[in-house]
Amino acid sequence: MDKKLENLDIPLVRKRIDEIDDTILELLKERLDCAKNIGLLKSETNRAKWDPQRELEIYERLRTYNNDVFPYKALHSIFHEIITTCRLSQRKATVAYLGPEATFTHLAGVKYFGQSAEYLPMESIAEVFEEVEKERVEYGIVPVENSIEGAVTYSLDAFMRFKVQICGEIQLPITHNLVCRSGNMEDIQTVASHSQPLAQCRYWLRKHMPKIPTLEVFSTGAAAQMAADNPNIGAIASSLAISTYDLQVVVRGIEDHQGNTTRFLVLGPKSPKKSGRDKTSVLLGLINRPGALNEILTILSAKNIDLAKIESRPTKDKRWKYMFFLDMVGHIEDPAIHEACNILKQICAYYELLGSYPRADDVNLSGSAS
Repeated sequence: MDKKLENLDIPLVRKRIDEIDDTILELLKERLDCAKNIGLLKSETNRAKWDPQRELEIYERLRTYNNDVFPYKALHSIFHEIITTCRLSQRKATVAYLGPEATFTHLAGVKYFGQSAEYLPMESIAEVFEEVEKERVEYGIVPVENSIEGAVTYSLDAFMRFKVQICGEIQLPITHNLVCRSGNMEDIQTVASHSQPLAQCRYWLRKHMPKIPTLEVFSTGAAAQMAADNPNIGAIASSLAISTYDLQVVVRGIEDHQGNTTRFLVLGPKSPKKSGRDKTSVLLGLINRPGALNEILTILSAKNIDLAKIESRPTKDKRWKYMFFLDMVGHIEDPAIHEACNILKQICAYYELLGSYPRADDVNLSGSAS
């Protein structure tokens, strides 16, 4: 404890807290003004509004200066909201997501962009891609894979239809809650949710509600909305859905496996510049010959490139033809990545750079579902 406060009574300590809060508020307003001025200067020089490297430097400097006094996870969360609010003061971001309100995708968007962005719910993942491609919104956010259930195929397939760039990613820990209007399990005659949460909770449901049928809907938000309208429907939904739709929790944390995490991708018109801790995603179509995939992997290995993920998806127009999604650790501006991609362009039947962007483990501390 600060020795200056040891002999003070509660009213005097509270008075000091008020003074500190007032100082923080004045400094926040000054920081906002500085951010707006930087936005004007960037506009004059045609520089990008978002500088991921600068933000990473801020977090690292704060971590060092904090010296483990203030809990760092909370400190990161506070400054994430401050930084995103100041950045959005330069230009408010519009973000499309799979709606309605309170889906896990909505929650991921808020964690990534903060509370100050404008969030627009869409009825499908494809619609999120389309809104970004048509530049009706600045960004979109979509789930791409879950640590338990694997790839979200709707999102992967959309990359083959729409021309967008990946701007970032976020990993969101997923906690599934069984909710309904009354909070009583006895009132539930049907459990509704998106297909992935139903799959992630299948053993719990089988054990505790074996005779209750499940209903697959297009998002957890839609399930929560149904539960709010019908007292006999239970929903598997996010914590955000509880307050949004005025629902009661029946059981918290009904997911079958701990550590359940979903990776979301942020879509936009172009990728940010190099941050120093990046990932690069490409979409490839291979020439139909033996060993074609092995040739790709050999090229990456020869360049000492760390392959973070490879996923195949069938094309929709040709039977038994596949496209491959590759995630490589590094930025397209890195010599090894740049050289490897140039080779891939020459030897692949199809090549598309989906984007280079800051890795989630560097952007987020803290959620497939939708």
